[in-house]
Amino acid sequence: MRYKILSAVGVTFFVLALSLSMGSIKSYAEGRYEELQLFTKVLNLVQKYYVKDVDAKKLLHGGIKGMLSELDPHTNFLPEEIYKEFESETQGRFGGLGIEITVQKSVLTVISPIEDTPAWKAGIKAGDKIVSINGESTKGLSLVEAAQKMRGKMGSVVKLGIYRDGFQEPKVFPVKRGDVKIRSVKYTDLGEGYAYFKITSFIENTTRDFNRLYSKHKKKSKGVRGAVIDLRKNPGGLLDQAIKMSDLFLEDGTIVSTKGRSDTEFFYAKKEGTLEKTPLILLLDEYSASASEILAGALQDNRRALVMGKKSFGKGSVQSVISLGENKGGLKLTVAQYFTPSGRSIQAEGVSPDVEVENFDPDLLEKAVIKKSVRREKDIKGHILGKKEKERLKKTKTSGGFNLWWNEEENKSKKLSKKDKLLKSDFQILQAYNYLRAWKVMGGLHQLRAKAPSENEQK
Repeated sequence: MRYKILSAVGVTFFVLALSLSMGSIKSYAEGRYEELQLFTKVLNLVQKYYVKDVDAKKLLHGGIKGMLSELDPHTNFLPEEIYKEFESETQGRFGGLGIEITVQKSVLTVISPIEDTPAWKAGIKAGDKIVSINGESTKGLSLVEAAQKMRGKMGSVVKLGIYRDGFQEPKVFPVKRGDVKIRSVKYTDLGEGYAYFKITSFIENTTRDFNRLYSKHKKKSKGVRGAVIDLRKNPGGLLDQAIKMSDLFLEDGTIVSTKGRSDTEFFYAKKEGTLEKTPLILLLDEYSASASEILAGALQDNRRALVMGKKSFGKGSVQSVISLGENKGGLKLTVAQYFTPSGRSIQAEGVSPDVEVENFDPDLLEKAVIKKSVRREKDIKGHILGKKEKERLKKTKTSGGFNLWWNEEENKSKKLSKKDKLLKSDFQILQAYNYLRAWKVMGGLHQLRAKAPSENEQK
């Protein structure tokens, strides 16, 4: 009897809750219906009384853009032609300029020009403010609208008004639109088993290309002693490629998590396909964004790599691109935020390096070095010649005198190897390379210190 009474009470509460729920749904639907009625009313009034005939499609698209402008700058409506171009970009080839842009403090800003693209060759730099496109102000333009204005017929020229730190006023940069072929991964052999990999962006073939070049280096050098992975000025790209790249270096553990409005999704590393454990250094700068930050955060939190350079951009939001139907374009919608394995938010925070290193202009740095005239053993008259001195002296005599030897040295400096050019032209890469070379030595010293007896044991 008691069970029946409780059941009846339970049913009463369920019916009451359902009634309240249905009431809330009805109230929500009525509120939305009223707002839609308002939109339709305004649309009808414009079509009926506006001074000129208007295109209904243009008005509706404008209404959608206005609605999305109330959200974040990465949520955009993609008209049909832009949606098709967007799909081709992730495949690594498209027509355009080759720059990643964002809106910072209401100003259209270059995150990064992709290497070897028209924008890169024209001298566009990360951090540049685009204040005009073909003489028209960019103020108030959405990212999609700006991108649309920069696109055009292959071979045609677009004039970008650029303001940069150090400019007295904006300067016009003509950029010839071209067929942008993204070479996602670049490789340089640093010798003695060390390798340098530059990842320019994360597209469909990034992990595959990295694996191929890594294997090539391993075979050539009979092993990999260490690698520098350069993510500077990398604007990001595909989430799955960032996860796959992270998975190459991690046997287990979390790679990244995404938190949406109502759910959290975790992505984990697996042992299968993991590369051998070798010293890794990741280079970041303030223009490393999105997928770059996922890779850096994953390897940093899992203690798999040393992160050097500058704090990253801080683009930690997840966008899904949704098709709106055939010939109707798409919607690029922010649906979640990224978090590193330790739970750190990337959004507006970025990834901080373990070792902060400024990137100095190599020419200015060389000029700033004060060369002191210090006398050494080799400068003392009558000193005993060292082995290298003897060899150099022998070469000088056999070549017919000092002048020829000097010219030979001069020619050598002109014909720098790819490795030497890289290290001479980039201070941050040089520092990363030095850290790699010291890695084994420091590890050996650490082991010796661990094995050394303590003061109490010595006593």
